[in-house]
Amino acid sequence: MNEPGVFSVSLDFELHWGCFENIRKIDDKAELYFSNTKASIPKMLSLFEKGGIHVTWAIVGMLFCHDTNEWEENKPSILPSFTNKSASAYDWVDTFGFKSEDDQQHFAPELIELINKTPFQEIGTHTYAHYFCLEPGQTIEQFREDIRIACKLAAKKGLKLRSLVFPRNQYNESYLSVCNEFGITAVRTSPEIWYWAYSDKAGSFMKRFFRAGDAYLKFQPIKTQYLKDISIDQLPLKLPSTRLYRAWRPKFSIENKLKLRRILNEMTNAAKKGAYYHIWWHPHNFGYHPDECLIELETIINHFNILKNKYGFRSLNMSEITDLLLKK
Repeated sequence: MNEPGVFSVSLDFELHWGCFENIRKIDDKAELYFSNTKASIPKMLSLFEKGGIHVTWAIVGMLFCHDTNEWEENKPSILPSFTNKSASAYDWVDTFGFKSEDDQQHFAPELIELINKTPFQEIGTHTYAHYFCLEPGQTIEQFREDIRIACKLAAKKGLKLRSLVFPRNQYNESYLSVCNEFGITAVRTSPEIWYWAYSDKAGSFMKRFFRAGDAYLKFQPIKTQYLKDISIDQLPLKLPSTRLYRAWRPKFSIENKLKLRRILNEMTNAAKKGAYYHIWWHPHNFGYHPDECLIELETIINHFNILKNKYGFRSLNMSEITDLLLKK
């Protein structure tokens, strides 16, 4: 008999650090977007706690800073040398600057503290500066310095970072040795489907088209994943994601229903088979329509608990999955 299946959630917590390439200037609309995001996080945490959902929060390290002074103090000695300067968080600050000393779109230590106090939540890393690991021009030494600072700031809060999510899912195999060097024991990888493989902008249109369509319709059956199939030969372990939750959208009632049905059906399939199902999103995806997104999240959590009671479906964050696999 198979062991019970596993339901895992990981969140890429970034605020504007994950959007500076596209949202160059913080206008009133952007301020409301990130304000809504920050206001929705305590509500997410409440739903997670109530529903017994174990979550890995992959947090951009700059969010640990309290203000611009602390940000300046933790500026790396080696800055990333991206060929595309707009890919650098440091270049964005040099060009546009912070709006205030405790800039609310770029610092969130109080929310990190709340996450840390909430049961079942793991604080992981999304690198310090939302570092693009496949961007031309940067080096492994620059990545090492970035991770060093992320770990240092977390350690100040008594936290040990064990799980990492690569920004933009730019998974770089050659950087895993750096992750291991700093005690990171698991990284999230993309689904094993061709249209989730990383592409530069020139080659990504078809992949983006299929990724979007697959959220609603079964373009290609997802590969059923089992924990026993994850290699434990080398750290960090590579934990594949399964599904990106796409935020609720107005005037797309059919698409919203199809998307949610796809997620719930996939969860049911994993629970029945004793398989592994890993869903992820960015908290700022809730920024435009937080109430509707929270209702959908509650639906997903309620469905998990139905599957837990019926099939023994378990909720585990990334570090708990790693511990379970290494113990075996």
